[in-house]
Amino acid sequence: MVDAIHHAHIRKRIHKKHEQYPHPQPWKRFLDKIIYAAGIAGPIITIPQILVIWQKQDAEGVSLISWGGYLFLSVIWLIYGIAHKEKPIIVMYIANIIAQILVVLGIILYS
Repeated sequence: MVDAIHHAHIRKRIHKKHEQYPHPQPWKRFLDKIIYAAGIAGPIITIPQILVIWQKQDAEGVSLISWGGYLFLSVIWLIYGIAHKEKPIIVMYIANIIAQILVVLGIILYS
């Protein structure tokens, strides 16, 4: 949710002032780079959950409502990224959607 609010705020401010890219401040340049790692880490962090469900063929204790909700929200984020041509958002949420679909399918099959 915080990401959504922050990005909406940035969209509002963009008409007032554009920041240089790469940014002259070192911490913002670092942040511009580390955000890609964060986007890659999200789906990777989901891999253990996927492995547990599919290897053990057991989804006991894994919430379909939660993972279905994550999937739904990721689809909205993907549409937003496509609409605004934001490649980092598009790539991150495609990867998230793939991981979340695997979890949701595992829950449906093995609950």
